[in-house]
Amino acid sequence: MRSRKVNGETTRLRIIRVAADLFHKQGIRATSPDQIIDASATGKGQFYHYFKSKEGLIHEVLQAQMEALRMSTGFVNTEINSWQHLEHFYAAFVKLQKSFNMSRGCPIGTVGNELNEGDELLRNDVNLIFEILKNKLSAFFIKEKAQGRLSAEADENRMADFCIATLQGAMLLGKIKRDARPVEATLKEALLHLRRYATNPEAAK
Repeated sequence: MRSRKVNGETTRLRIIRVAADLFHKQGIRATSPDQIIDASATGKGQFYHYFKSKEGLIHEVLQAQMEALRMSTGFVNTEINSWQHLEHFYAAFVKLQKSFNMSRGCPIGTVGNELNEGDELLRNDVNLIFEILKNKLSAFFIKEKAQGRLSAEADENRMADFCIATLQGAMLLGKIKRDARPVEATLKEALLHLRRYATNPEAAK
């Protein structure tokens, strides 16, 4: 019985992993359950046993990505405790995009860009993921401000939103141009802007 449960969980996780890759590659609208079933080498019965609908699967994919970001077990370390960590945070997204020859954008942004008015569950998932990222970034800026290393006018929430917005825009531009240079240039400018709030910009390098 235990072996069957382990095998079942392995199958469920394989479907989630394959679906996440296909959603990232071609979007959620262009990816059909049949494509996911074929790519994951599973059957329709297994697919609909673990996921009652395509929306249910997308929800599970986003939940898995949310947990990976929360625990820093994915492609990016979200534990940001220094300016160097912030640089590495940005660099991880660039590295991911380069690994796909600049043919893909942000995994979360790709899903978010396709949501419509009826996708409230998925919209909430994407929003929660961005809130996790925002909170991780805000926590760093709050710590810097508390220790007197950020100017009084610095607003940690606006700075965190700026980090996410520039990241999403830069990756979209990189995907459209199929070129990493505008992504790297945009994120470099973003870091220069953020460091202007540092009371000692040289120390923030």
